[in-house]
Amino acid sequence: MRKIVLFLLSILLLPPVYGATLINDTETETILTKLVTPLATAANISPDRLRIHIVNDEDFNAFVRGGEDVYIYTGLLKQIKTPSALQAVIAHELGHTIGGHMAQLSARMDAEMKRTMLIQALGIGLMVAGGNPSLGAGVLAGSGGIATQSMMAFSRDEERIADNLGIDLMIKADLNPHGFITVFEQMHDQTGVMEGKINPTRINHPLTRERLNNATDQLSNHQPLTPDTTTPEFEMVRAKLIGYLDAPKTVLLKYPYADKSDAALYARAIANMRGGNLDGARIGTQTLISRHPNNGYFYELLGDIEYQFGHYDDSVDAYRHALTLLGSAPQVETALALVLSERKKPSDIDQAISLCKRSILSAPTPLAYWVLARSYGDTDPGRNAWAMAEYYSLIGDPDMATTHAKRARQHLKPTDAEYIKSSDLIK
Repeated sequence: MRKIVLFLLSILLLPPVYGATLINDTETETILTKLVTPLATAANISPDRLRIHIVNDEDFNAFVRGGEDVYIYTGLLKQIKTPSALQAVIAHELGHTIGGHMAQLSARMDAEMKRTMLIQALGIGLMVAGGNPSLGAGVLAGSGGIATQSMMAFSRDEERIADNLGIDLMIKADLNPHGFITVFEQMHDQTGVMEGKINPTRINHPLTRERLNNATDQLSNHQPLTPDTTTPEFEMVRAKLIGYLDAPKTVLLKYPYADKSDAALYARAIANMRGGNLDGARIGTQTLISRHPNNGYFYELLGDIEYQFGHYDDSVDAYRHALTLLGSAPQVETALALVLSERKKPSDIDQAISLCKRSILSAPTPLAYWVLARSYGDTDPGRNAWAMAEYYSLIGDPDMATTHAKRARQHLKPTDAEYIKSSDLIK
């Protein structure tokens, strides 16, 4: 088994995002983009500017940054009941963007800061003028609490507004707005008992029961466009994430051997591959291919498995067939390039470089640059060093990026595109 297979498990980690890490997976990103695009269009966000990011974190969460970058947590994807419920979560987050809440939050924080400083100044004045330190100290101690309570009330109001804007956005996008009821019911099932012990003025979100009641009232006269159920393709994405990210025992609890569904076969095949049971992984994958011979992602998985067996030719054939079915698939292109860079038959290296460049045009990931550097190798040290500089830049290591960028410039001509790109990476 090849140790480099670490890079083929579809979960190469990227720079931290709010303490978590990102995942690259073409299949998952494609399905999520299909789900989110109608919402973005309804929110007047160009689909060409929409970017989906998968956050490797167990939280039941998602957020939108800048209106165009949508971050969806794996915990949410693995637990959310239906695609419409997922769309409701994203619609809520886009509601914050539509409502201009980040700008309002910044302004409110600035106002509360000034207010707190005035109250603190009053406290200091009381200490000096009145000669009563305890009186002034009480005002000082209370100033921070007043600001906190004010900000929490402001945040709760914004969450209510974002819910309402999100429901309107779902309706405008011709999606099923009852996804809001589904997700709030699920959240209430998870936190309802605990929320009964919480002071609602001490949290920055309305209680889930309040949000559920509000959504129910708002949608009381709105019939669902379609039944709020899950879909096979969404279940495949969920199974894929569980297969890659959960412990093998957890995978079997969720998808026991008695379950012969496509999703169960997919999750178990991936878990078997991760655990080294390559025969079991191959059998499960070939069963999926026999059921769905036009699904390129099953051939992608077969390519991963054959690579781990050390069967380069079979792996290359599987990846190439996957690309024939999928067309543009950056992750598959990068995986094929990796195998070609290791097989090294005539023209393999040139093909690997071409595949990496094509992948980078669509999705400039660390893995693509790492494989590109490996493909250039010692025969082109300048471009090898440049690709490694790009790799380190993407994983958040500017010092190593600078080191490799400087090395690249020593071997490249000033007129080379990679020389200019290397210059941009030097800090």
